[in-house]
Amino acid sequence: MEQPPSHSLSYNHDYHCPLCRRGRITNLSMMEAFSCNFCEHLFTADLDRQLLTAVDTQLPLTWQWNRTNWTRINPEGVKIGWSYLILGILWVILPTAIVGFASYLFPPLPGSGLSWFPLFWTIVTFLSHFICLIWLLLEYYQFPVRLYLQAVLRSSFS
Repeated sequence: MEQPPSHSLSYNHDYHCPLCRRGRITNLSMMEAFSCNFCEHLFTADLDRQLLTAVDTQLPLTWQWNRTNWTRINPEGVKIGWSYLILGILWVILPTAIVGFASYLFPPLPGSGLSWFPLFWTIVTFLSHFICLIWLLLEYYQFPVRLYLQAVLRSSFS
C-alpha cells in the first residue's frame, strides 16, 4: 500500500478520496475543484484551512487534511450522538420483540400447515426494520451505493 502524501492540501497533488476511500481525488482542469476517479464525486477546497467539502451531496460533508489523512468534520448543529444509536437499535429490536412475543403467546396449532409462519414473520420484521435503518444511514451520509458497486465491478474486471 502506498504511503499517503505528507504535505499541505494543494491543487498540485492528488489524495485518497475521503468519501469512498478507494479512489484518488485530483484537480479538475481550469477549475478550483477536485474530482474522484472512482466514485466521481466533486469537491471544493479551502486551502487556507485545509478543508475539503463534497459539493454534490445533499448535506455538506467536510473533511480536514492533516498532512497524512482526512478527518471528518461534522456540520454545526448536526451531531449524531448516542441517542440516535439507541433509537436505531430500538427501531429494529422493539418491533421484532413484539412480533416474536406475540407468536410465543399465541402459537399456531401443532401440525398445522402454517406453523412456520410466526418465525418467518419475526425474521421479516427484523430484516425490514434493519434495512430501513441502513437506508436512513446511507441517505444521511449520501453514500452512492450503485456507483460504488459499478466502480468496484469495473475495477475488478479490468
